Amino acid sequence: MNKHALIVGILWVVFTAVCYAVVLSYSPFPVAASEQAKIVDDAFTLLTYLAIPVFSLVCALLVYSMIRFGHNSRPGQDGPPMRSNRRVVWVWLAVTTALTAVMIIHPGITGLLELRADDDNIDLVVQIEGRQWFWNAKYPEQSVQSRNELVLPIDKTVQFLVMSHDVLHSFWVPAFRVKIDAVPGIITKVTATPTRLGTFNEETNYRLQCAELCGILHAEMQMPVRVVEQAEFKQWVTEQKPLAARR
Repeated sequence: MNKHALIVGILWVVFTAVCYAVVLSYSPFPVAASEQAKIVDDAFTLLTYLAIPVFSLVCALLVYSMIRFGHNSRPGQDGPPMRSNRRVVWVWLAVTTALTAVMIIHPGITGLLELRADDDNIDLVVQIEGRQWFWNAKYPEQSVQSRNELVLPIDKTVQFLVMSHDVLHSFWVPAFRVKIDAVPGIITKVTATPTRLGTFNEETNYRLQCAELCGILHAEMQMPVRVVEQAEFKQWVTEQKPLAARR
């Protein structure tokens, strides 16, 4: 075996092992508070595992090339011509194509099907309206609305009907891992099933955040999210109805 290839191979194994050790010991995800969050996190983790060997190989080649073939001064003449190795090229093409095909099927297609699996079993519909620079949540079946917070019952599938009254906004709840654009003149839909009780005061990822640059107060366009038990949600709706009657 070529000495250079052997050294690069050793570096590749070492870099790959280090990267896997880091990924396995550290979780970059915030709190997962919905069924959809687990699907998204699992997909992200799988893609990371598939990307590590490719990333490590590129790093191994770069590091070895800089150390072995680097020069402190500018060379006075061109180096000898180098021919590509067709076998290496075809192997690289085959492996990366296979990885791409796998990712398109899973978690690509299978993930989308999982995220949309509950679209026909909706327990609650919430209309989300975006304006510069605040959100308005309407509960049409309960005949109430709220600009102060988004209150949702736990373990109930919620369909959000998202719209904008001015510019392009983006509906995003970090704890749910769901995001969709709020487009003027169009109603977009996204579904989430909260699985963990919580409030914005306890966990800042319980918030409805605009994720599309929409003007000078874009960063402040957020609404606290509160996930409660079903009985508490019904009580909240009851308390809101007198307020809605006065508006």
